[in-house]
Amino acid sequence: MHEMKDTWKGLLKDLFTLALLIVVVVIPIRMFVISPFIVDGESMHPTFENLNYLIVDELLYYFKTPARGDVIVFRYPDNPSLFFIKRIIGLPGETVSINRGVVTITTVDGQNITLEEPYMVSEDATYTKDVSLNSEGYFVMGDNRPNSSDSRVWGPLPRKNIVGRVDLRLLPIKKSGFFPGATTYPLLISSSTQSKTL
Repeated sequence: MHEMKDTWKGLLKDLFTLALLIVVVVIPIRMFVISPFIVDGESMHPTFENLNYLIVDELLYYFKTPARGDVIVFRYPDNPSLFFIKRIIGLPGETVSINRGVVTITTVDGQNITLEEPYMVSEDATYTKDVSLNSEGYFVMGDNRPNSSDSRVWGPLPRKNIVGRVDLRLLPIKKSGFFPGATTYPLLISSSTQSKTL
């Protein structure tokens, strides 16, 4: 009988410890550090497919600024209750020029760079657009350019709408891994406005 009491005491203690861990560790991490995201649609094909289960790092951008090439989850500017997933193409202060599917960035220091995007499904070769970004605006696009509602349609993404960066794919298991959307983002420097001489 005494042994049974000890077993129950041990079980209750373990349950209490588990509950405490959930309250102190798991819930804050879930609310403020990471959050799950399920891909809905084909706008990021082939990088992400419909129903991929992702983990989003919500803490990262408190310590560093979003970078070109980052795959992010954000609140859709026209309806903040909806969450979208796209890739950052243009940064604050830059001008994004799209000419027949080729993206050229004019950086804040006046340098022109043409992006090489091996992950992308080519878009309509007749599409042309120029967008200048303000100090809080990001230009985002889906990797599946013909089937993506993004900054080409609804304009720049405000910094305040960014939830976090996609840092982990859990499902499908065969494609699971860290930084699934990462790219070294090769840049082809096509021209610059001025060369410095020493």
